[in-house]
Amino acid sequence: MGAGVVGVATAYALARRGVAVTVVDRQAAPGSEASFANGAQLSYSYSDALGSPALLRKTAAVLLGADPAIRLRASLDPDRLHWLLKLLRNATGGRFMANTLEGLKLGLESRLSMIALQQEHSLQFDHAVPGKLLIYSEPHALAAARAMVRAKQRLGVEQHVLDGPEVIGLEPALAGYAGRLVGAVYSPQDAVGDPHRFCLEMARLLQQAYGATIRLNTGVTAVGGDGASGWVETEGVGRISADELVICAGIGSAAVGRQFGLRHALMPMKGYSFTAPPGATRLKVSVTDVARKIVLCPLGGGIRVAGWAEMGSMDTTVDPGPLNWLRAAAQQVLPNVADYSRIGAGWAGLRPMSPNSLPRIARVAPRVSVNVGHGMLGWTYAMGSAERLARMVAEENEGC
Repeated sequence: MGAGVVGVATAYALARRGVAVTVVDRQAAPGSEASFANGAQLSYSYSDALGSPALLRKTAAVLLGADPAIRLRASLDPDRLHWLLKLLRNATGGRFMANTLEGLKLGLESRLSMIALQQEHSLQFDHAVPGKLLIYSEPHALAAARAMVRAKQRLGVEQHVLDGPEVIGLEPALAGYAGRLVGAVYSPQDAVGDPHRFCLEMARLLQQAYGATIRLNTGVTAVGGDGASGWVETEGVGRISADELVICAGIGSAAVGRQFGLRHALMPMKGYSFTAPPGATRLKVSVTDVARKIVLCPLGGGIRVAGWAEMGSMDTTVDPGPLNWLRAAAQQVLPNVADYSRIGAGWAGLRPMSPNSLPRIARVAPRVSVNVGHGMLGWTYAMGSAERLARMVAEENEGC
């Protein structure tokens, strides 16, 4: 269930193991929701959890709407309150480090799985490996990043801490940065790719090379399992049963999977993006501004810009306020790499966030599994989480 990046990756991981796969999705094309126009960065090395001591310090600003990059939509929904309390429990220094390093392991698995996929199949989705810069404007934030780099390097990550002049030497476009650029973390193996094109290419691959069935325009109203099979109730088609049901429907998983605890396990995180034509200065490296929490990356001849986080929103309408903030912030970071007068209508999507920033990859009932809760790193984690899910299902069905 679900034909976004996580869904098609999971279908592929199962299909390549010889499983006959049917994919159902309510949209008319694969990758039409949170996967459609997200930040496009494959940030294998940047797995930092949302819950952190830094978030704790600015809790009041978030609650009052004073933080420029993250907002909380007020709600008395007990499931949302339960989620927020779990987020705060994950914001201690120890849990932040543990969750971040666990996410890093998954990111590294995803990188290897993506390499293996491309060695096996020719897919066109503007994939490139320009590397990534996390840029910092505050010395204390760079010092904390330096400590995190040391922890990540122990797990085999290639990362380098650069000072201001070294950053400009690597990416001259940052010479126009508005503010004090104190340094950056450089991850040369991080990549970019168009997630929507990936979903389209994977759907084609699944059908042509693996005989998969793709059922689009198929809304799901209920899901379940009875020990012998998993099933979905759909609008128009009726019940579709299979030996196994895997739910990979992003934030849509919460409504149909309430009986499995998904309603209070997932928080919608609304984000914005736009893709602009290139400007006078070429952007060579993918860039994330840590303070502003925005990403800018070269993608298919254009510049993809993404950011903003509104917790609790279920509305995908593009609000001009956040979109204009995103454009203004991008212009401050990299003023000459894009034609910011031609950003179009922009896009907004809902990312399914878990309290510990890690996806839930688990069996939740006989014949029913979930691969959900990837948050802002769904594109990054898709291939690795798919392999974990497929291994779990395969191992449990051995001998059956």
